Amino acid sequence: MRIETNCVQAGYTPGNGEPRQIPIIQSTTFKYDTSEDMGKLFDLEENGYFYSRLQNPTCDAVAAKICALEGGSMAMLTGSGQSANFYAVFNIANCGDHVVASSTIYGGSFNLFSVTMKKMGIDFTFVSPDASEEELNAAFRPNTKALFGETIANPALTVLDIEKFARVAHAHGVPLIVDNTFATPINCRPIEWGADIVTHSTTKYMDGHGCTVGGCIVDAGKFDWLKYADKFPGLTTPDESYHGVVYAEKFGLEGAFITKATSQLMRDFGSVQSPQNAFYLNLGLESLHVRMKRHCENAQAVAEFLESSDKISWVSYCGLKNDQYHALAEKYLPNGSCGVVSFGVKGGRKAAESFMKHLKVAAIETHVADAHSCCLHPASATHRQMNDEELVAAGVSPDLVRLSCGLESAEDLIEDIAQALEAI
Repeated sequence: MRIETNCVQAGYTPGNGEPRQIPIIQSTTFKYDTSEDMGKLFDLEENGYFYSRLQNPTCDAVAAKICALEGGSMAMLTGSGQSANFYAVFNIANCGDHVVASSTIYGGSFNLFSVTMKKMGIDFTFVSPDASEEELNAAFRPNTKALFGETIANPALTVLDIEKFARVAHAHGVPLIVDNTFATPINCRPIEWGADIVTHSTTKYMDGHGCTVGGCIVDAGKFDWLKYADKFPGLTTPDESYHGVVYAEKFGLEGAFITKATSQLMRDFGSVQSPQNAFYLNLGLESLHVRMKRHCENAQAVAEFLESSDKISWVSYCGLKNDQYHALAEKYLPNGSCGVVSFGVKGGRKAAESFMKHLKVAAIETHVADAHSCCLHPASATHRQMNDEELVAAGVSPDLVRLSCGLESAEDLIEDIAQALEAI
């Protein structure tokens, strides 16, 4: 099936007389006839459900749809995009390990990595997304367990050279993890370019209506954990909390990573997505292929208007021919990138904040990537915890405004921006 059909059809196929829409299995537990039947589930000997903190049929059906969209082997939903990134890294990196990550990532991910996971004993080195292969290689250590980046960084809008990052990661025997939230699989499928693990904040375009928080992890099912067994003992040695199962041996390349993340991390941390939220997410996925085209069209029109304004100091949008990431976008994002435009208002921080106060269509929100246009001043919001040096490394200047173009009329968005600029 083509991706447009998978948006609508994948993940759930009703039988004769069964519900057309994915059923909401709003139950914490599941009944079994004997203890032996349930025991087989706890031993990972059979598939099934026993407690919705680990797995739920509604969530699994929606995860299967996203897996099909990304071209992966197995996927799982999480309670948020933040928990998806945490699980994706923590599933293979433990206390004493090291991870290399792009510096221009979402501020929440930067804090997760540089503060919280550092407290857990995992060290991170942040590198420029524009780093050469030599510079990337220099960041690796013997205990490095993964390389992490975002297809389109939030809010810097840098475009990741996925093939280059994958080539470096694989040369060091580690997987490449790519957060594909902004591009979505409609505009880029990182697995086709060498990524091993793909994450999403499904709260954004996948839901698309500011309705429900959620995340997803998709495994490409191609990384050979056993080839680098010493690097990944959690996948290649017995897990005594599950009767000595060796995930990479029992579940193979296609199933080891997600099975471990589900049966071990979800069991212990419980960042579960509710069946109700998964149902809402699926409604958004059914129109994702239609909505992304409109988001990109609106953003392109807005970016071109901003580029022509004498009140704007700079514009970042890879659809613009003069953008430094335009060539990479033509390679990885030929059908469009996303609906988010970043730009600087002449006059710095105060002018940017004044501009936002005068907008009437786009609302000031700590959100992005849904049907309603919204804007944010990252330096005083999502990236507020960073110092000036960290802000520069993350591609966030004090004058930066992140505008998420929704599904409204492009003409109305441009007129709104024009009157707000005139008011400052």
